[in-house]
Amino acid sequence: MGDAIRVAVLGGAGRMGQMLIRAVGESDRAHLTGVTERPGHAWIGRDLGEAMGGAARGVVVSADPLEVFAGADAVLDFTTPEATLENATLAAQARCVHVIGTTGMTEAQVAALAPAQRHAVQIRAGNMSLGVNLLTLLTKRVAAALDADFDIEIVEMHHRHKVDAPSGTALMLGEAAAAGRGVRLADAADRGRDGQTGARTRGDIGFAALRGGDVAGEHDVIFAADGERIVLRHVATDRMIFARGALKAALWGHGRPPGGYDMLDVLGLGG
Repeated sequence: MGDAIRVAVLGGAGRMGQMLIRAVGESDRAHLTGVTERPGHAWIGRDLGEAMGGAARGVVVSADPLEVFAGADAVLDFTTPEATLENATLAAQARCVHVIGTTGMTEAQVAALAPAQRHAVQIRAGNMSLGVNLLTLLTKRVAAALDADFDIEIVEMHHRHKVDAPSGTALMLGEAAAAGRGVRLADAADRGRDGQTGARTRGDIGFAALRGGDVAGEHDVIFAADGERIVLRHVATDRMIFARGALKAALWGHGRPPGGYDMLDVLGLGG
């Protein structure tokens, strides 16, 4: 494997976990050294390849994240907010790159990740794709150029299995729009409309979440004024773009100084 880095996948049996495993397997710059699952899961103690219905791969699925972190240069984490907080502490102890694609985290949970950044590279993003991160930059720029006569609405659609709403990507886009407007998203967000809600509040950033089928991810940022609309859109047709982006982040982070980073840093678009 030469200079290939050692990568572990957390929550390997999940939809995203299996895609992360596939992305690492397709890379000549990384090799898989560990996979975790929650205690009691049917995969625990089994060879990963056999658990996935294929040939043995020499990696046993573990319920002990400490063991997995100790043997990795980077971990890919698309789990749950609670698990991610625990994983951040382990990543700091192991001094390994912690790539976080977990969505549904509260502001308090995101803030609680900060102490680990003093000891390890932590790369967190609501979406790991190049296109979405470019869309984030465009959203911020357009929001800064237009005043509150343009209402901002963010509409997202995902597959029927997604458990959080709005999506992490939608919230990332909302943060970009709020930054462009010079406001806090927490103060401007309108995340639910039902019944007699009254007229739209000027300056609000609205969200709508659609769920159905096998949609990988669609996001529209709509700037609507009297007589005209601007629509910025990203459509994902293959969820592997997120897995490949996460691996790209791990490769980029290996050898960098500890700290908190995002995908704009990985893509050279930060600052």
